[in-house]
Amino acid sequence: MKITVVGSTNTAMIFASPSLPVPGQTILGSSFSLSPGGRGANQAVAAARSGASVTFIGRIGNDIFGEVVLDSLLQNGIDTSHIIRDKDRPSGVSSVVTDDQGRSMITVSSGANLNLSPDDLLEARQAITGADILLMQLEIPLETVRYAAGLARSSGVRVILDPSPALPVSDELLKSISILSPEASEAERLTGITITDELSAELAGRILLERGLDRVIITLRSKGAMVIDNGGAEHVPGFKMGIINSLVMNDVFNGALAVGLAEGKNFYEAVFFANAAASIAANRQGGQSTMPHRTEILNFLKTAKRTH
Repeated sequence: MKITVVGSTNTAMIFASPSLPVPGQTILGSSFSLSPGGRGANQAVAAARSGASVTFIGRIGNDIFGEVVLDSLLQNGIDTSHIIRDKDRPSGVSSVVTDDQGRSMITVSSGANLNLSPDDLLEARQAITGADILLMQLEIPLETVRYAAGLARSSGVRVILDPSPALPVSDELLKSISILSPEASEAERLTGITITDELSAELAGRILLERGLDRVIITLRSKGAMVIDNGGAEHVPGFKMGIINSLVMNDVFNGALAVGLAEGKNFYEAVFFANAAASIAANRQGGQSTMPHRTEILNFLKTAKRTH
């Protein structure tokens, strides 16, 4: 199973607080941690822990934050030979405040991620065209996402795009995507449909399919996920979650989804596997440290009760 991730790195400065501050308010936090992150790096680690051979393509700055991310990727057995050290911009960083209910406020300074260009992908071409799955997000320039998607699709490589953050994307890009995997709030921003249940999720998915996509998977947290394609729609059950840690939940879902599909699972099985991985992470506090390994996911599937 070969997964290539083209995407972002952002070292997260995480502040835990009883509640989220309002403008002008100062709150005493309960803890602080420094965690390697960024949607790209998170999804790469999630895929590696779920059982795949993973290559990561991205940019970091020549600073301590870049070293934090690089060290984490290496510790998880990820091929980092296509990571470029940017000479002009610092590494991406984010400030995260989480409260006791699992809610979060996040500010991101993209730094070197903004310099990841199509030219950077030329030397990494084989890592893209030789992969089973290419996994991407929207924390790098859209022109780079388009180039990588086109390169992969022309080589018969399936492309998963997590449209986060929910930026406007062109129909041209979507036609190169095999699977779009927004969470419910992102699907709402992309379609204007308020998602409250399976039926409204299916409607949002159908609107996205009309733009040239083959398949849409909308995640619904503990309620599971909806898989929508031109053959129909299917709900895949989720698992009970306590106080939801949303910091890496969707990244874990996408990393595990890519692994499930790469190893030959059908869509129901792959999404069910990804739902389990995401549920484990959602019930833990922290960043990449919450991401489960493959044995944990498989054991969880044997004992956990699905929501419905």
